[in-house]
Amino acid sequence: MSSPTHLGRVPDGDGLRAAFACFPSGVIAIGALVDGAPCGMAVSSFTSVSLDPPLVSVCVGRTSETWPRLAPAPEIGLSVLAEAHEHAVRELSRKGVDRFAQVSWESTPAGAVFIHGSSLWLNCRTEAVVPAGDHEIVLLRVQAAHSRPEIAPIVFQGRRLRRLIPCGTPAQASRDHSHVR
Repeated sequence: MSSPTHLGRVPDGDGLRAAFACFPSGVIAIGALVDGAPCGMAVSSFTSVSLDPPLVSVCVGRTSETWPRLAPAPEIGLSVLAEAHEHAVRELSRKGVDRFAQVSWESTPAGAVFIHGSSLWLNCRTEAVVPAGDHEIVLLRVQAAHSRPEIAPIVFQGRRLRRLIPCGTPAQASRDHSHVR
């Protein structure tokens, strides 16, 4: 393995995509009713931003055909997809099809769309959109939340969907990391 002092140049697009794929991330469904029908997509670039005010962000590609349809929605639903959602992730990533035809979902009266069986639902409103290279960072204000921490999320890493595996028992983890502050 080479040391950090031997870092090479920034890789090209495919090389940089492969490098970024080393970082695991959850998979989020973002959705809203558009003209009375569910519209949405799967994203893996999601992060909590602030507790006060409650903010989260997602990044969407500037080439997305879905985001321009979602952007004007008064409310947008974010669903943290679970281990059981491998099929839903694939459906919500497809192009040119009804992405929700084989996905169990529900919506709020204002049109936020949520995927059944998710570990977290966040009902959001768009706070700001920041240009960032070939993507846009969408800052969302959380209006309401429903969490189910007992449901394990699905993870995207190395260009594959994966499951989390616990590291030891909670007592072991606490003991093994008692020196970490």
